Amino acid sequence: MSKLKVLPTANADTRLADYMERFSRRIEATPPGICPIAVQLTLLQSGGIQTCGKCVPCRDGIPQLARLLEQVLNCEADESVLPQIRSLAEMIRDTADCAIGYEAAQAVLDGLDTFADEYDSHIHAHTCPAGEQQSLPCEAFCPAHVNVPAYIALTAEGDYAGAINMIRKDNPFPTACALICEHPCEERCRRTLIDAPVNIRGIKKFAVDQLAADKVPTPPRGADTGRKIAIVGGGPSGLTCAYFLALMGHKAVVFEEKKQLGGMLRYGIPAYRFPRERLDEDIRAILNVGNIEVKYETRVGTEEMKKLAAEYDAVYVAIGAHTGKTLRMDNVDAEGVSSAVDLLRRIGDGDYPDFSGKKVAVVGGGNVAMDCARTSMRAGADEVTVVYRRRQEDMTALPSEVESAIAEGIEMITLEAPVGIDVDESGHCTALITQPQMIGAVRGGRPAPVNAAKPQNRIEADIILIAVGQDIVSKPFEEFGMQADRGCFKADEYLRAAGYENIFTGGDCQTGPLTVIRAIGAGKVAARNIDDYLGYSHKLDCGVEVPLPKTNDRTRKGRVNITERPARIRKHDFLGVETEMSLEEAQQECGRCLRCDHFGCGVLTGGRIQYD
Repeated sequence: MSKLKVLPTANADTRLADYMERFSRRIEATPPGICPIAVQLTLLQSGGIQTCGKCVPCRDGIPQLARLLEQVLNCEADESVLPQIRSLAEMIRDTADCAIGYEAAQAVLDGLDTFADEYDSHIHAHTCPAGEQQSLPCEAFCPAHVNVPAYIALTAEGDYAGAINMIRKDNPFPTACALICEHPCEERCRRTLIDAPVNIRGIKKFAVDQLAADKVPTPPRGADTGRKIAIVGGGPSGLTCAYFLALMGHKAVVFEEKKQLGGMLRYGIPAYRFPRERLDEDIRAILNVGNIEVKYETRVGTEEMKKLAAEYDAVYVAIGAHTGKTLRMDNVDAEGVSSAVDLLRRIGDGDYPDFSGKKVAVVGGGNVAMDCARTSMRAGADEVTVVYRRRQEDMTALPSEVESAIAEGIEMITLEAPVGIDVDESGHCTALITQPQMIGAVRGGRPAPVNAAKPQNRIEADIILIAVGQDIVSKPFEEFGMQADRGCFKADEYLRAAGYENIFTGGDCQTGPLTVIRAIGAGKVAARNIDDYLGYSHKLDCGVEVPLPKTNDRTRKGRVNITERPARIRKHDFLGVETEMSLEEAQQECGRCLRCDHFGCGVLTGGRIQYD
């Protein structure tokens, strides 16, 4: 038998590990505005480096394909090159021996279709498409395009009022987004290249924790224009629109169906995540601008829309998505079965349920499902179970929300699809019947479940909450004449409702249920476009100077995360679960910001991204 050598611990693969981690971080931090063809070429070259050299298609084909892509990238290719790229990529995909080859080729083929306009521009115009350039990741990925580096710098200097007004320049809900935003601004943070993304939401939370938003005066209102705009819906999108219109000098009249303002911020997010007094801080600050009138408990239907369209200079419809979807299965209307959205709506007006001694099953895997499950635990339930037809990693809820729910004692039963409900003699639910699932092929970006060849299961439950999505009450508005596609109102890129000049629409009722910051961003865009429609071009100044940048601290440091109160304590009350950062933690986290608004691509845009 031949002898075996013991490999040295510091072999090439071990030494390469750190470089691979750096490569991974660079991919994670790819800046917005990068030429897609350049990205494709880089990924293809990475595939070429990984080839083992055994099969000709991968070994020789990938370098040839890379040379053709390089011709396109350098604007040296003509129309004959694209068929060559497609033919060669198809050959590599169909004949390569392993995934290194055929996946690299498939990525090129996908790119030819996905980025057809970019390829066309490189070949015919000999340049990248107009407007394609690097931009600040945190601003670009924030739907409201808030100047993130500026308010981080102001927070670092202890100017919390300045930080809040800098946020308000683009987003009048600094407290809401400090507590519940899904922080897309952190997705491509360049600090990832060094260690980890800056905790942008955490810094914002620290600022509003030091100084309540309603204690910070809003910028002065512009001169009255005499124009009057009706806003249907007092949620985040509607109130954002009202805020900016009022600052511009227009009169905003908000028609709110419920007793209080806030929309899904109040009627869709439990108080333990977003205490109501904190929401009221933002709302009071918005109303303090003046020239905003609110008509509470006022339902706008078909006839009312006709009057608004005739009597107001413009109308913004931002009714949100406030009804819950249901499931088609036996006994779904049984006593004890209800929509998760209905439960959260009741809580919004202070009507808390008593689930003492009950077994609660929540159907769904999104943030609403987690909110209902954690609310049920706080309402005294003995057992709370989340039932989801996909895997836990496929849940659309924030991972932090899932982790928090599990810490509070909530059980996750995955790969089980609800198919029916058992009831007792009185018609009250007693159990949820589920069919085990097997995860299958990817469809729509996620692996789709299919029925597994296993017997059905019975999950005992006294209360069943359905959290499988939200619907929009669009019918009255469609009868008025607004066009809708599957309940979502149709609008052009300026949020003007299809077929109308003076009616605009945005937020969840136009896009379908998304995030709070997306709704806020829509309200800001609507206000600007309504102002333009009325013949104005108001410029708003938050009155805050942006601090000059300090020398970057490039020392690798851990990210300061926001902690929560112990699960064994917090699961018994509806108090806010998140704790405050200390001054020392906040200053360290602020110091990790690389001030990309002044360094790198920030210089190319004068320190700010320019948006059309």
